[in-house]
Amino acid sequence: MSVVLGINAFHPGAAAAVVVDGHPVAAIAEERLNRVKYYAKFPKLAIQRCLEMAGVTWRDVDAVAIGRDASANVNKKIEYALKNPSNLLNLLKIKRSRGRLDDLRALIATECDVPTASLRFNQHNIEHHLAHTASSYFVSPWDHAAGITIDGSGDFVTCLLSECRGDTIETKRRIFVPHSLGSLYTMICQFIGYGTYGDEGKVMGLAPLGTDRHRALFDDMITLTTKGLELNPKYFVPFGANQGMTIRDNGEMELQRHYSDLVVDKFGLPRVRHAELTDRDKDLAFGLQRVFETAYFHLLNLLHRLVPSDRVVMAGGCALNSVANGKLFGETPFRETCIQPAAGDEGLALGAALYVSNIFLKEKKRFVMQNAYLGPEFSDDAIQRDLERSGVPFARCDRGALLDETVVDLVAGRVVGWFQGRMEWGPRALGNRSILAHPGLPDMKDVLNARIKHREWFRPFAPSILAEHQSDVFEHDHPSPYMLHVYKIRPAWREKLVAVNHVDDTGRLQTVARDENPLYYDLIQKFFEKTGIPVILNTSFNENEPIVCAPQEAIDCYRRTKMDTLVIGPFVCRKQNQGAA
Repeated sequence: MSVVLGINAFHPGAAAAVVVDGHPVAAIAEERLNRVKYYAKFPKLAIQRCLEMAGVTWRDVDAVAIGRDASANVNKKIEYALKNPSNLLNLLKIKRSRGRLDDLRALIATECDVPTASLRFNQHNIEHHLAHTASSYFVSPWDHAAGITIDGSGDFVTCLLSECRGDTIETKRRIFVPHSLGSLYTMICQFIGYGTYGDEGKVMGLAPLGTDRHRALFDDMITLTTKGLELNPKYFVPFGANQGMTIRDNGEMELQRHYSDLVVDKFGLPRVRHAELTDRDKDLAFGLQRVFETAYFHLLNLLHRLVPSDRVVMAGGCALNSVANGKLFGETPFRETCIQPAAGDEGLALGAALYVSNIFLKEKKRFVMQNAYLGPEFSDDAIQRDLERSGVPFARCDRGALLDETVVDLVAGRVVGWFQGRMEWGPRALGNRSILAHPGLPDMKDVLNARIKHREWFRPFAPSILAEHQSDVFEHDHPSPYMLHVYKIRPAWREKLVAVNHVDDTGRLQTVARDENPLYYDLIQKFFEKTGIPVILNTSFNENEPIVCAPQEAIDCYRRTKMDTLVIGPFVCRKQNQGAA
């Protein structure tokens, strides 16, 4: 038996994953356990939980892989430092902040309180973007594909184009700092008041409300080249002028200023967070998404010329831009995508482990990801104890009654917390840690925001749809099991799905096949039988916090919000004087 532990640490999305005999058996982001969103220190809780779920101890761990390699691209780093000597001090601080990863054995012994003598693993430092590529390619069903990873930066690279074949990943082209499509997105997000790490998805949702009146300025920010792209440095604080991102004492990320004074001169003062959104802010979001898509498709088309395949594996934070992903089939020659559900930096933990398993250990035990349920699960007895301890009334149901009771509430317009099975891996709730509602009620979006979610009014909610009905409802049939594609909703369904139909008549869908999640599939099927709608509104089970992981967190969220019903394991909980939404 081989055991590989993958880690992402001292970087946003600290996480751990365990691969046993070539197959992922557990993967968790630290934020789900310590409740600090985008936690960026050492994932000791996630490591311990993953080892427990895998049924192994530290003595069983053969290799520890981390998605960072300080020795990668050294010449480019030196070249940049020599050209920018005034930034050298900050560049050295950035390097020192991650220096603890150079000796993982000592770090793990200290952080996880284990004797050094019990640690017999080999350490593997995997270049950031190679780990990203591995995270998608080595869970795909393919033995040949093009590969692209795009994000802010990692190991001095912002984009990697590659050819994936068999158990190899061959680099075709790298784009280096400071020319970063991810940094461009972050810069505008920050300027319009969405400067918290992870806010990019909010701006993607805001974009359809704007216009293209800033086209010329956005086109001036970026140049598309035969090699890739280049950013216009006039609009950005130079890389290394500050530390870009710093980690607070509690593990939260703090983004430092990305935009230059020229951006202020062109657009006016930056928006203060929580201030009223103006037409300018909406237009900036629109212009950002448009220029992002233009550059995204340019890179994909460049990749296709280097690796002429119908299939592309994708990762990195920019691969979470589901709007662009939904359009790429019409803008590039690629016909199939495989995007790992944790495409952002938490996915580095799984990618680094899979890279070691496939490329260093040559295990040749290819894993195809059928679902994203790699997190913890809890026994019925554990759930019942938490319900009793919390004083929450409940009724226990068999499977059929559980589905029937849940559908009754959904049809009546009630909001249901749904907690089942193993927690999802990645940032999306995919039917095991979800809040569910009727997608066809005109006021449901407002109800969810007022009662529970407290999100910005413009952000859409997601539709979960039975896989066989996708092409009936949406204008594209490529599956999207991890909510990583946005497609147009067909005209006949827009009013029927008013609570999940965005302002531009799109939905960020989750296609649900029965073999991926039988219980959730059967719930949607029963709702379809009652309503004629093969879709349920699905949003993450949380209230401005990381998605719930444990039963007590779900119970607490249910109690403190105006959620009507909690369906947790085999138990149904309803509040007194419950009425329809």
